[in-house]
Amino acid sequence: MAYQKLQVSRAIAVIPSNDVDIPNPAAEMLSGTADFSVAGTLTDVGTTFTTLGIEPGSIIYNTGASIAYYVTAVVSDTELSITPSSVGGATDAYKVYSGGKNNGCVLYVGATGDVPVVMAGGDEVTYIGVPTGMFMPTQVTRVKALGLGASSIIGLW
Repeated sequence: MAYQKLQVSRAIAVIPSNDVDIPNPAAEMLSGTADFSVAGTLTDVGTTFTTLGIEPGSIIYNTGASIAYYVTAVVSDTELSITPSSVGGATDAYKVYSGGKNNGCVLYVGATGDVPVVMAGGDEVTYIGVPTGMFMPTQVTRVKALGLGASSIIGLW
C-alpha cells in the first residue's frame, strides 16, 4: 500500500541533471576539494579512490560548480574518469556517493517554476508552475536541468 512521506530524516540540495540521479545523502563515501578543469576527469591528489572503494556508477556532486557526474572509471588512486564531460574549476568542493539504486525522494521547491523529473518508476513528467515552498510528495530519482524553471530544490528522505 502506498503512503505519503510526511516525516523525513535526510536531505540534500539537488543539482539538476539530465543524466545523473539524485544521490541519497546516507550513501556519502567521501568529500574533498578536487580539480575538475580537464573535461571528463576529476583529480584529487589528497585521496586514494581505490582504497575508499569508489567504483564506476558512483555519483559525484561538484558543489563548487553545481554539476553532477557519474564515475565511469577509476584511473588511479587520485584520478577518476567522469561523465558528463562538463568542465568545473581547479579547486571545486565535491562529494562522492555510492551508486546504489535511489528509491526516490520527496522534493521541496524553494522558488517557483516548472520542475521536470524522472519518477522512481522511470516515468518522466514536468510539474508546471510549482509554487514557492511546495513539498512534492512523489518518489523522484532525478530533477532534469532541461526545462527547469524552479530553483532551490531539496531532496528529502
